[in-house]
Amino acid sequence: MNDKLNRLLDHLETFLPKPLTDQDWKNSKAFRWHRRDSIFGSIGFLKPVKHLSDISFDDLKHIDRQRDAIIENTQHFVDKKPANNILLTGARGTGKSSLIKACLNQFANQGLRLLEVDKDYLADLPDITELLAVRPERFIVFCDDLSFEDGESGYKAMKSALDGSISAQVDNVLIYATSNRRHLLPEYMRDNESYVHTDDGEIHPGEVVEEKISLSERFGLWLSFYPPRQEEYLAIVSHWLSHFGLTSKEIEAARSEALVWALERGSRSGRVAWQFAKHWAGSHSSGKQD
Repeated sequence: MNDKLNRLLDHLETFLPKPLTDQDWKNSKAFRWHRRDSIFGSIGFLKPVKHLSDISFDDLKHIDRQRDAIIENTQHFVDKKPANNILLTGARGTGKSSLIKACLNQFANQGLRLLEVDKDYLADLPDITELLAVRPERFIVFCDDLSFEDGESGYKAMKSALDGSISAQVDNVLIYATSNRRHLLPEYMRDNESYVHTDDGEIHPGEVVEEKISLSERFGLWLSFYPPRQEEYLAIVSHWLSHFGLTSKEIEAARSEALVWALERGSRSGRVAWQFAKHWAGSHSSGKQD
């Protein structure tokens, strides 16, 4: 009977995610939160990320104010001083996600770890923070390209994790989120109908507007990003072309093509500059891919 029970338990274990070992915690700098469907239902678990971006703060040009703010906040966090959750918002491709990845590379040797959580799994945040609370490392929960539609469950889960749960906020966990929307929810013209104008001329937002700004206001630090000017864009292109091994003469020759590339894309950004640099470096024999 015991043998049958043991075989059954061994069989059931194949349906369960493997917990992280001490070696996994020691050797991994970043993790992702996954869910797996099983006969027991959907089960959440951490999985180490094996291949990490090597981007550094030196690679991120013309966002100095935002860079300095996130470095200062993260340094406070790893030093176990008071630090804020951060919301990075603004134009696409301007370095929001890259700044967070650079934080990991800068502070990993001081105990910082990164945990990426997809928007679909934000309802698991209470379980995630409980899991991380007992660890000695300092964790940034990274939510990329965050936005919600009305009624999504992850919205309220994020609000509770930031500042609304009956549980105290976990000391070794911060949330860094990026979004193209400052208020994270779609805003409609009809929302303005809920504003109230008092006799003295003061304007009070209605409940609909208050709800839509309530999540972003729970982030202690907001960092805004804007498209670079033309010369800034060209400087970013030059940085990446140099990174790929092109000479100064070759970089100068690429300027006009870089502008055409951005014009065809309909925007200038760090991402567009990076994409152009890869294209141009790949087309010239002296360039090299890393």
